[in-house]
Amino acid sequence: MQETSKFNVPGTSLFDGDMAMKGYALNKMCFSFNDAANRQAFAADEAGYCARFGLNEAQARVVRERDVLGLLAAGGNVYYLAKFAGILGLDVQDLGALQTGMSKEAFKQMLVEAGK
Repeated sequence: MQETSKFNVPGTSLFDGDMAMKGYALNKMCFSFNDAANRQAFAADEAGYCARFGLNEAQARVVRERDVLGLLAAGGNVYYLAKFAGILGLDVQDLGALQTGMSKEAFKQMLVEAGK
């Protein structure tokens, strides 16, 4: 029988102190999207906006590519990334579906079942 850690959840990565440090600039930028003026500034000059927050090349690349799973791997916290996802027209359930490789409807159903 395979032993599993309580932190080993398929399709997810643990957001710990190391990931928080790794993704600090990315998460700080995403948090800035709470302000409509910042969302407009990002839309006007994405590369400049990423540079303003000090994103490294890997982080800037996944932003350019709209790679949500890459953003998580680059240290993004799903709650901050939700601000960026909103710019793309995605919500947190879309992010969960992408993260788990499920359709949004299947992900929503999984949440309903888990809540029973």
